[in-house]
Parts: sequence; C-alpha cells; structure tokens
Amino acid sequence: MANQRINMQKLKKLIELTISGTAQRSISTILGIHRRTVVNYQGLLNSHTGGDLNLLLGLSEEELWRIVTLKDNPTAEYDLFLLFPDYEKRLSHVGVTIRFLWEEHCRIHSNAVSYSQFCRLFKKWGVTQKLTLRMEHKAGDKLFIDFAGNKLHLTDPQTGTKIAVEVFLGVLGYSQITYCQAVYSQKKDDFLLALANCLTFMGGVPLAIVPDNLKSAVTKASKYEPEINESLADFGEHYQTTIYPTRSYSPKDKALVEKTVSILYTRVYAVLADKVFYSLNALNEAIRELVLVHNQTLFQGKTDSRQMRYDEVERATLKALPNKRYELKHTKLAKVHPDCHVKLSEDKHYYSVPYKYVGKQVKIRYSAETVEIYHNYDRIASHKRMHKIGAYSTIKDHLHPSHKWVLNWSPDAFIKEANAVGSNTVKAIEQILYSKKYPEQAYKTCAGILALGKKEKIGKKRLEAACERALAYDYISLKTVNGILDMGLDSVPLYEEKQARVIPLHANIRGSDNYK
Repeated sequence: MANQRINMQKLKKLIELTISGTAQRSISTILGIHRRTVVNYQGLLNSHTGGDLNLLLGLSEEELWRIVTLKDNPTAEYDLFLLFPDYEKRLSHVGVTIRFLWEEHCRIHSNAVSYSQFCRLFKKWGVTQKLTLRMEHKAGDKLFIDFAGNKLHLTDPQTGTKIAVEVFLGVLGYSQITYCQAVYSQKKDDFLLALANCLTFMGGVPLAIVPDNLKSAVTKASKYEPEINESLADFGEHYQTTIYPTRSYSPKDKALVEKTVSILYTRVYAVLADKVFYSLNALNEAIRELVLVHNQTLFQGKTDSRQMRYDEVERATLKALPNKRYELKHTKLAKVHPDCHVKLSEDKHYYSVPYKYVGKQVKIRYSAETVEIYHNYDRIASHKRMHKIGAYSTIKDHLHPSHKWVLNWSPDAFIKEANAVGSNTVKAIEQILYSKKYPEQAYKTCAGILALGKKEKIGKKRLEAACERALAYDYISLKTVNGILDMGLDSVPLYEEKQARVIPLHANIRGSDNYK
C-alpha cells in the first residue's frame, strides 16, 4: 500500500540502502513496502537534510520519528513539539485556552502555523504523551487492596429482602495471589478487619500496602501527599509496613487490583449470582473456595499459577506477622476532671491520669482490651479497659500527694491509726465504722476525728479524753468530739460531770427507762 507508515527499523534500512545507491524498486522489494512509499520517504528525508542522508545516521530513533512525522512545515512543527509541554501546564491556569496560546505563539514566532494546524499538532503531541509503563513488581514489595465496584448480596431469612454487602480484595504484586472477603460496609471497622484477615491469609507482611483513596484509608486525598487516617497509620505501625495510597484520579496506579476485580466478576460473581446466602460466613466460605480455584488456575499462555509463584518465590520474601493481631482503636477527646480522672463515655467508666494534666484536653484511644490516654501525642496513661459503670480505675502515682492518702482508707487503716492515740479512740472509731451499712460511708468521719489529734492545740491526749467522754454520751460523731474539745470538757473529769448532772427524785419526773 502506498504512503504506509513504516517502523524505525525499516526506516534506518531505507536510509542505508539509499546512501548505497540501491534502486527504489529494489528497496521496495527488500523492505516489503510499496515503491511510492519509498519515494515519499526519500523526498521527505532529502528535504530535511539537503540531500545528504549521511547526516541522519547518527540520529536517535526519536529524532528520526520527528522528521518523518512532521511533513507540512518540519521546522515549525519541531519547535512546537518542544513548546507543547510548557503549553500543556499553562492550560490549567484560569483564562488560558488553546487559542490564547496560539495567539501568543504567533506574536513571538514568525513561522507560526495556522490555528487549525496548531490544534491538530497539539492533539497529535498529546497522543504521544499517553504512554503506559509496564510495572515489574518485586516479590514481597506491595499488597494492592481495594473494594470491588459491584456488590454481592445476602438474603434476610425472615423477609427475603436482599442485603447488599461490599467485597474487599487484596493482591500481592509479584505472584498476584488474591484474597477476597465480603464485609457489611466500607467503614473503618470492616475495612481494617478485612485487611488484617488478608495479611493473615498471605502469611506475612509486604513492604508496603497500597490502598485506593477510600474514606476508610485516607483523610485527605492528594496526588502527591495524601493524608492517611490515624487508624490505618496505627495499623501500618503495628504490622511494620508502609501505607502508600494511590494517586487521586490515577487508576493505572492500581491496575493490578482492577484487573483482578474484572477476573473475579467472572470467576466469583457469575458463579454466585443465582445462589442464596443467609449469613456473611456462608457467603465468605463460598468466596473462599472460588478464590482458591482462581489462585490455582494457570496464567493464560503460561505454565505457572498465582499459587505456584507465591509458594515458590513470594512467601519467603514477606516479613513475619506480629505475635498479636491488630486491634482496632477508637478515639475520643475528653477533659481531665479535678479528681485526676477522665471519663470514657462509651463505658461510663473513669480512668486516672497524672494530676498535672487536670483541666487539660486529652485524647483517649481505646481498643477492646486497653485504654491509652495522650496529651500532645505523648502517652500519659495506660489502663486495662473496664466496663463497670460509674467505677474508677486509678493508679496511685497519678494522684496529687495530698490525695494518695485517701486511697489507703480502710477500716484496718483507721483502727491502726487510732491505736496510736488510745483505746477510747479505737472504740470510737470502731463504733462509727460499724454503725454504717457500708464502712465507706463512715470514712470521712473517721478521718476527721483522727485529724483532730494532729492539730497542735489538741494533740492525741486531748483527743483520747474527748473520745472517752463521747463514748459516755453514747453518741459518737465528729460534731460531738469537736464540741467537747471546743468547750474544754475533755479536761473535766468524767465523774465530776456525772455528779453535777444528778437530778433529785420527784414524783413528776420520769426515769430514763420511760424513753427506751
């Protein structure tokens, strides 16, 4: 066929044969192209070199390509192709159009082409930029993950209603071994659960995990520096791997997992289309069996399978899984109470933090087993998670020195301290403790009475005497003991007070027995 496009190998041979003086008909026969094509190429090359084709022998394939594809005005077109990369960047600016660039070009260059020619060449140049780089994946390097675009379905056993579920996929780059699981949603809990299951299935951890820019993975998408959400970053730290999201609007970055999805539409979706599943476990068991077959199926035109590549090469290159499986951690903000505790609202339980953080805003990160408290990214407290409503988990070292003593309150502690004062004080403290249904209700009263003995103006001796008199009154309270001390009755012998209080007998006076 005349005027057909030839490849670079034939073009170089055409140049060599022309230089050697070979006839056009012979060149046509040798290269297997139409004689008219030979004439056209020779004319084009001669016009560019002035008839000295030897100048072309040292040119690269790219330079030869430019010569044979720029026919109308080779010099002007070649200049434009050099300018187009900058023009393409400027097109993203507000108000810049192709016509604007052409008009600017015409003012600067005397040999400018027409507007229609400018547009045609710009389009032709654009086609040459849409090249695809074939990625050669290294063993153990990357795990590509994504959710399939189409969903599978469960059936409600009572109503028969269809319930859509998401399908998670993970593909190792080198072997292309595939993991697939159905989950209820793309939310963070389901996403990280599926990802942890995927790594368990793979039997190891790759150097990097490559997710799409889904909300469960990325807080803020970006072509160059996407922001990974805190939970996924924590997941990567737990498994000692890098989280490396794909670029926004760059489907070729995840071409491998996209290709796998299209294959599984045939090998999994089509097979399960007419089947009914009443539970997620039953659906995942069916998926597992089909994906096993998929992994063991030979690659088209090759003698190995995904499973064979994984077993023979990639398994050994993965890093070992950590001893403990990842636990999803939730985050809440809280303010430290004056009592040095923060409240985890989900459980209505209180956890202590060091007293110097009272009144400050802290972040609570909690899993099923642990509660960690952070201030400005520093972990200031760690507790085992408790679910007792209204209760407190307290570490003594977190409290102010004046508060630590309160934690030591107990019946034995109060009685031991009372022993250092005297026997009457011990009796008074015991009577207060055992008069309450719960001893904790009397702790403050006991602490208040014993604190009187530590005052300089009172001391242990006066407190002992005051407790003896209060016992005689058969009514022990902090108010009673305090009153005795304030009025100085502790220094009055008890028998004198009894004599002073003797009331003479009288027919109209009833005895104490009438009031029992």
